[in-house]
Amino acid sequence: MPKTMAVTHADLEPKRSSTNLGSKIGAFLIVLTILCGLFCFILCLIAEATRSELTWVGASDHKGNGRKSECVYSGSGKTPLLCAASAFMGLAIVMVVEHTYMLIAVSKSPPSALLSWDPDSASARSLAFQAGFFFVSTWICFSVGEILLLIGLSVESGHLKNWSRPRQSCLIIREGLFSAAGVFALASVFLAAGLYLTTLRAEKLSQDQENVRREVLEASALYASPPTSPIITTMARENPLFRENNQIENPSFVFPLAYSKDPNLV
Repeated sequence: MPKTMAVTHADLEPKRSSTNLGSKIGAFLIVLTILCGLFCFILCLIAEATRSELTWVGASDHKGNGRKSECVYSGSGKTPLLCAASAFMGLAIVMVVEHTYMLIAVSKSPPSALLSWDPDSASARSLAFQAGFFFVSTWICFSVGEILLLIGLSVESGHLKNWSRPRQSCLIIREGLFSAAGVFALASVFLAAGLYLTTLRAEKLSQDQENVRREVLEASALYASPPTSPIITTMARENPLFRENNQIENPSFVFPLAYSKDPNLV
């Protein structure tokens, strides 16, 4: 006969959803976020290297009286525009996906783990401060990087056509703007990774506190009530029969009390 396994308390507990922070999906998303940040940084460096520059040239007016300076762009700006647009969209998508996943994972955590969190402990205050710092810093760096990329996009898209024609005024971005956007983008993804690790550490701490609380409750419930004595039941004719020594046992055979005499019998 095959042996049957005993059902434990862990088997009766509900299975955790696949959206928890410690799952493979969470690790994959945080690695993908860092890789996308590095890719956006490389795109920003390419946009910085190929950004449009201007050259001033002298030209005479229609009357031929004097000469005036006109500017000419060094390129159409398609390459830096494409790189900046890709970095802008990639960084926005990956940050929204990563933070949305974290929000869903935290909201689907067990209620018991959330209730066991002790906000007055030193570790809880430290983790709360770290999470707040990473959250605010992540979105500040993300916002600044996206704003810089938007400025670069607006400037580079202004001379896609007739870029080689001399103009009275030319608008270009300053040197280092795309590089600064790449640095902020890279910082935002690393800060997002720090926020993920901090949230994961807080979740594990809350689970440990919940496990300790459950063990304490089980132990207190076990020792609060004294163990009851087992009930002993006896079967029929189980008790022995005791007889006194002076008790006369009944004879096994029964004799008639009176004899009738028959004269015909010899």
